[in-house]
Amino acid sequence: MTLYTASLNSGSNGNCYYIGNNHEAVLIDCGISNREVLRRLKRLALSIEKVKAIFITHEHNDHVIGAAVVSRKHQIPVYISSGTRAHFDFGVDEKFIRTYEPEKEIKFDHLSVICSPKQHDAIDAHNVMVTNGSVRVGVFTDIGKPCRHTIRYFKQCHAAFLESNYDEDMLEKGWYPPALKDRVRGDYGHLSNKQALMLFLDHRPPFMSHLFLSHLSRHNNREEIVQSLFEPYAKEIKIMIASRKKETDLYKIGEDGIEQLRLFE
Repeated sequence: MTLYTASLNSGSNGNCYYIGNNHEAVLIDCGISNREVLRRLKRLALSIEKVKAIFITHEHNDHVIGAAVVSRKHQIPVYISSGTRAHFDFGVDEKFIRTYEPEKEIKFDHLSVICSPKQHDAIDAHNVMVTNGSVRVGVFTDIGKPCRHTIRYFKQCHAAFLESNYDEDMLEKGWYPPALKDRVRGDYGHLSNKQALMLFLDHRPPFMSHLFLSHLSRHNNREEIVQSLFEPYAKEIKIMIASRKKETDLYKIGEDGIEQLRLFE
């Protein structure tokens, strides 16, 4: 069994991740426009027709702003937590709204999805893990501090999108006001590069083959800092940066852990 995965965009300007097999797929968050979703899928030779559901991790605009239009135009269900649904209206047509409960599996034809709680300053935030057979890909972003749920599911993944939001020195010396700095580095804010590295080193499973470092801050991080921090510890794991400007390549994740990369013009 395999999963194909790519980041369509990752950052405070919009988040959207594609995970699927040869026949069906899901989007994790939809914080970019319908036009950009279609444009980026096309560049990866992917079709929106394969997308069976959109899973929303939490209510912040950079995760939801495109969901209503994408859902309506392509008749795609949108899954949100019951807690989020009770407090927020994203403009999604009621007939397309579905709810998920923590750690309860949602099954499609061959894919299954589990959403698990995480620490973030949102009403009811969740991580997401997608499974096809025995192959698992997880999305772990917008995390203030790794909780037991984050650790538990990260340890199961062959590939993961892991937040590496800020460099501690850049944040401290940067222009953010003190209250915003405290919010970012608090237990319900975002993961620093060092926090992400410790999670990776302490809990990566032996079969992990790909790590997508995600949700990098525009003002308090740089791709070269993150890449140079993780590369010495990567061993056989492929380290990629999920860009805030464009989609990544499409990667094929297999249970054998062998790097299999599909590149598209």
